Amino acid sequence: MNDSLSSTTQVDSSTQMFSKSMVISGIRCLLSYIVFPWLLPLLGVAGSVGPLIGIPIALVAIWFNLSSIKRFMKAEHRLRKIVIPINAAVIALLLILIGIDIAELID
Repeated sequence: MNDSLSSTTQVDSSTQMFSKSMVISGIRCLLSYIVFPWLLPLLGVAGSVGPLIGIPIALVAIWFNLSSIKRFMKAEHRLRKIVIPINAAVIALLLILIGIDIAELID
């Protein structure tokens, strides 16, 4: 019975971590595509603020995605073959955004 409870707890933990990683990644995208290019200029805030905020948020999102992958693998979750590629794709997109942010800071 203890093994069953532990397995259920691992699955729940994996699902929660996946949800958190997707929310944080979504916030990063919302900032990148709506807040930074559209709302900040309307408020008179310089565009260089975006990368300074975006890079740390992207790094946190990547950490949550990696943690999600680790937990799904450890729990042997039934959806891990679907969720892990989603996490990997989100990490790839976040790395591209980090590259764009670094290029903006260099310019």
